[in-house]
Amino acid sequence: MATTVLVVEDEKEIRELLRRYMERAGYAVVSTGSGAEAIRLLGDRGVDIAVLDLGLPDVDGSDVLREARERGGTPVVVLTARDAVEDRIRGLRLGADDYVTKPFSPTEVVLRVQAVLSRARHESGWSDSSATSYGHGRLLIDEDRHEAQMDGTKVELTPTEWGLLTALASVPGRVYSRYELVNRVRGYEFSGYERTIDSHVKNLRHKLGPAGTQVVETVMGVGYRLGLRRDT
Repeated sequence: MATTVLVVEDEKEIRELLRRYMERAGYAVVSTGSGAEAIRLLGDRGVDIAVLDLGLPDVDGSDVLREARERGGTPVVVLTARDAVEDRIRGLRLGADDYVTKPFSPTEVVLRVQAVLSRARHESGWSDSSATSYGHGRLLIDEDRHEAQMDGTKVELTPTEWGLLTALASVPGRVYSRYELVNRVRGYEFSGYERTIDSHVKNLRHKLGPAGTQVVETVMGVGYRLGLRRDT
């Protein structure tokens, strides 16, 4: 079954351009210029990733992004105007997995979608035999299946949150600066993005439950570390 991309863009020409390029890349595409319709489509749970323009006429794009996060952590690539730095920061803080500025190359958007999906894709099912255990079994991370459990409950993570967790878990107790985490998770630099890591960490902690701040510890003035030891 083809991966489904939801394109949410109120400018018809751009929307149709993205549709054509996504379909050429082998994706199934649903598209809309309405934020309200986008929220409905996300509710159908048939969407694997969304490409979202924040500047929609009927519903604030941030609300659509929030719905995507709350409905199973659907990955989102945000489209913003070239000079809309605040929009980019706002989108990333709300949990967007990447952004592309306008005007853009549609090929770049396809490549960004492919990169986010490669981080997000995982097999269904759970097998603790291939998982790494931390904190006497409290936290399980299965990188082969791209899955995590906390206190016996599966944790649904966005690609960025997953990248943060696995980066911190690679060397438990080691302190990672925000800059290091940006490069580990994104694979490229983005000036000004370091502080948005804090928002992703906050979301990750919330999903890990009451012990979230103990699992992902803050080292003041430096960064973050995993507060659980790897089980032997």
